[in-house]
Amino acid sequence: MQEIFPFETMLVISSLAVFLLLGVVLRAKISFFQRFLIPSCLIGGLILMIFINLKVIVLSHSTLEILVYHLFNLSFISVGLTPVSKSLEQKHGKSRINGALGMGLIQGVIFPIQAIIGGLITLLFIYAGFELFSTFGFFAPLGFIEGPGQALSMGQTWEQISATIYTNATTVGLTFAAIGFFFSFFVGVPLVNWGIKKGLSDQTPKILPTDFVKGIISKNQEKKPAGFETTHPANIDALSFHFTLVGLTFLITYGFIKIITEYLPDDIAKMIWGFFFFFGIVFALLIKGIMKKFNMIHLIDREIQKRITGWSVDFLLVATIAAIQVAVIWKYLLPISIISALTGTISLFVVVFIGKRIWKEYAFERTAGIFGTVTGTVPSGLLLVRILDPDFKTPAAIDLGLTSIFAAPFILVGMLLVNAPVLWGWSVQQTLIAFLVMMMIALALMKVFRLWGKPQY
Repeated sequence: MQEIFPFETMLVISSLAVFLLLGVVLRAKISFFQRFLIPSCLIGGLILMIFINLKVIVLSHSTLEILVYHLFNLSFISVGLTPVSKSLEQKHGKSRINGALGMGLIQGVIFPIQAIIGGLITLLFIYAGFELFSTFGFFAPLGFIEGPGQALSMGQTWEQISATIYTNATTVGLTFAAIGFFFSFFVGVPLVNWGIKKGLSDQTPKILPTDFVKGIISKNQEKKPAGFETTHPANIDALSFHFTLVGLTFLITYGFIKIITEYLPDDIAKMIWGFFFFFGIVFALLIKGIMKKFNMIHLIDREIQKRITGWSVDFLLVATIAAIQVAVIWKYLLPISIISALTGTISLFVVVFIGKRIWKEYAFERTAGIFGTVTGTVPSGLLLVRILDPDFKTPAAIDLGLTSIFAAPFILVGMLLVNAPVLWGWSVQQTLIAFLVMMMIALALMKVFRLWGKPQY
């Protein structure tokens, strides 16, 4: 009997859920995943990707890509709506500001370094006769630092501008993002273990808790609350209320972009849709500010909002890896492998080199956190910090939460520069020079703010 309703979208979402659950089971049972603390979303996403590419499971790649785009935007909106914990903010004073500022400036250094690596290697491959589009290598910082959502957004935008020039850009972007996450864990966890053996952190437990390693809470262990009700359940469930705020912000953002793109040239209008996440977080902050102004901020529970962010990120990562088309990646395997290997390795050495010099306190915890962030996302950076500081006695975790404030100018400039060859007709060489200037400014600011000093380890 023929289906009377379309099921494709729900089947894709349900498939993501099933393989995310499979990832949970495998993380709890297999020591290899536990040793490197590989999240369930990466495990499940990798298995689903294999099944899709072997045609064992048939799922629409376009639907997966659409979900990645929207989940990425929702995650940023949810972050913008999340209230800041005042008690944690005030806990470490000046040390907190120096930590977040240092992390932001490190991102200001790493973004251009990754772009320069990607750009130079791309030029070498083009000169060698490979058919690559000029901005191919700029997916390195888009994937490693910005993550799957932004890599996909830019890839789709470039394809819409010229599908013949930027062929397979979306899949290439998702691949760089996925490789970045694996660097975050397969390199980040050994980095943390090396620091523990060297005695670089005094907060590290001798043995990691079982629940942390396996990824599930045992039945006899005390459970922590995942949030508190701010609305009466007889009226509306608290989780539903928090989703209404996300939905409101999403619609406002959509309406705003829809209006302004009507008055912009076609190429720029397409690019603006790739920045949906940025406008989303701006409107989320405005809505949060309005609620605070009218004494309604108590209606947003920090923990519930964090759960919404976590939900969107988990499903985002499963969908990201599942959407990778191996047949496409095989065509670009050599340049992607070389660019990714150099990007991850050089990022590691630069982060460690700078990290040991700009912080007098908690240098290694902060270094590990920012490495996880510039190869994966803030949650992967937090996971590395939690290995070193499970009780969050150092300000490293708080620093990561505040880093975006100081990193934002560099990220925005970096986002404009990766698009410069597409929008403004810049050559890759011109763009690389601009990235070099950006890196020098970030390094100079470390001196200006007197962060640079003697190595701490």
